[in-house]
Amino acid sequence: MAKIGRFKNEHTRREFLRVYAELESLWPLPATTSELETTFGTTHVRRSGSGAAVPVVLLHQVGGNGLSWHIVAERFAADRIIHAPDTIGTAGRSVQTAPVTGERDIAAWLREVLDGLGLDRVHLVGYSHGAWHAALGALHLPERLASVTLVEPGGVFTKPKASVLLKMLGFGLRGKSDKNMRAMMEWLAPGVTVSPREFELAKLALGFPMAIGWARLLKDPELRSITVPALVVYGGDTLVADPAAATRRIAEHMPHAEVEVYPGKGHGVLMQEPDEVGARIVRFIRQHDRVGADA
Repeated sequence: MAKIGRFKNEHTRREFLRVYAELESLWPLPATTSELETTFGTTHVRRSGSGAAVPVVLLHQVGGNGLSWHIVAERFAADRIIHAPDTIGTAGRSVQTAPVTGERDIAAWLREVLDGLGLDRVHLVGYSHGAWHAALGALHLPERLASVTLVEPGGVFTKPKASVLLKMLGFGLRGKSDKNMRAMMEWLAPGVTVSPREFELAKLALGFPMAIGWARLLKDPELRSITVPALVVYGGDTLVADPAAATRRIAEHMPHAEVEVYPGKGHGVLMQEPDEVGARIVRFIRQHDRVGADA
């Protein structure tokens, strides 16, 4: 039976929302929020910026939420409006009420969010698990996208090594102690530091079993079907993918896509180098503001 994502208990939900509210102060721009009704529940969306350029929609990673984009929000919103939803079925202010039974449901949720925001075309940017959701947008909603950017899309172009999956499983089996969580974060995203409050929120997010599925390896025909301008960003030392193999596969099946690999950086490349990576994404977005606008 398909499940609905929710907090394990009311205490965890209240504590999560308390820390979430405290972390809203990290958002560097004036913001408004809205609660959009969709088939799958209510989606919380944060909006900032102004300007007539094509808007950006930001899809966050596992354990994150719309606030996770605070580190690059100001750069992305320099000449346009940005929207940062809390993905349905994950820990955040969104409330799932119906199961997400497959990839087309994720695409349907995204379409309904865009409709609710009144957006005809957007640049879609996803990080980690959010990159998987953005890839599904490119597959199923190409007419709504001016471009798609996938930052650290684990499992989409290449499978993680079995040894990596086993180590992740080992961390999971060892429980939710602070020591274990910090060790996992340092292993997966070395060089990334988070504040005590951000760490607390990530730990509380573990009390929300996700019900939205995981990424899978896209087939060659699926890659060839993606015609939306695409940028794929990896850390050269990432554990969730093989950047060299992914680059070859993208070049073979997505000849118009761009790949940027940052040597010496891991899965947390966006947080390690927010200025450099953020600027690269903004350049790509601006190059494709007008592509297909009059089609």
